[in-house]
Amino acid sequence: MRFIDEVEISVQAGHGGNGCTSFLREKYRPRGGPDGGDGGKGGDVILTADRTRNTLLDIHIQKHFRAQPGRHGQGANRHGRRGQDQVVRVPVGTLARDAETLEVLKDLYREGDTWVAARGGKGGRGNARFATPLRRAPDFSEEGLPGESRRLRCELKLLADVGIVGFPNAGKSTLVAGVSAARPKIADYPFTTLVPQLGLVRADEERSFVIADLPGILPGAAEGVGLGLRFLKHIERALILLILVDLSDPLQEDPLHTFALICGELERYSPDLLRKRRLLAANKIDLPLARERMESLRRRPAAAPVHYISAHRGDGLAALIGELADCVDQVREEKDVR
Repeated sequence: MRFIDEVEISVQAGHGGNGCTSFLREKYRPRGGPDGGDGGKGGDVILTADRTRNTLLDIHIQKHFRAQPGRHGQGANRHGRRGQDQVVRVPVGTLARDAETLEVLKDLYREGDTWVAARGGKGGRGNARFATPLRRAPDFSEEGLPGESRRLRCELKLLADVGIVGFPNAGKSTLVAGVSAARPKIADYPFTTLVPQLGLVRADEERSFVIADLPGILPGAAEGVGLGLRFLKHIERALILLILVDLSDPLQEDPLHTFALICGELERYSPDLLRKRRLLAANKIDLPLARERMESLRRRPAAAPVHYISAHRGDGLAALIGELADCVDQVREEKDVR
């Protein structure tokens, strides 16, 4: 499935039905009066967050969404039927912006969140509504009002408790595969991960959290280098950032320098990212060069808690999962208190 995380759509609510101009004509009621019914309200266009959707591909294909108009009123005081709503299902975590001003109109960040993107027009009143003691035979009625229309820019920002950030080939996909049931593509070349992957990690019988494997970033990602700029936005909703570095990479001699480079890219994209709690995972300790560096790294102070792991062999993963679960619980509690 193609991963689409940005798309512009147009929404058009239904036109309200016209009111009816009608007079009662029956054989035994010669003094019949106005009996025109009201027009029905136009249908709304409604965006709803649906956890079964994980991409904006569906609305990328259709792009134009129109609700049904209301039916016109009829004689005998029969009111027109309301137009059917057009429900647009989007993934949880979708931002709806005005396509021109880019103002955020709605953040659909919970399952079942709904938002009326365009309201249907009001139905016109039939001539029966205008009858008074002084005006017993009104020969006019109202037209229905047009429904709202607008262009929207929908942006998907994945909802994950833990976002894994690192350079290409740091082992992010292997880590997600090792701690969850997700099966991302794994290979030894840059940008194996072309789309974000989500995995559910179960820390124990009562605790679990969602982890996101994001495409690798490169120096300059905040300015558009590589794939990082497109996917850095998916880190914004993560509660915890797990910085993953490859201890065995001969081109990255100092893991703490690599950690600082990654944090610098995050800060350039959004300073708010560095306010998030961060953990450092030094990966591939099953390899000889990584083991040598690990001993040196242990003796140096780090800007974040450090875990030494082998995502491939499973070393250190239980301790890492436990601390991530603790951090997620703490951040969730802090958010609830606030």
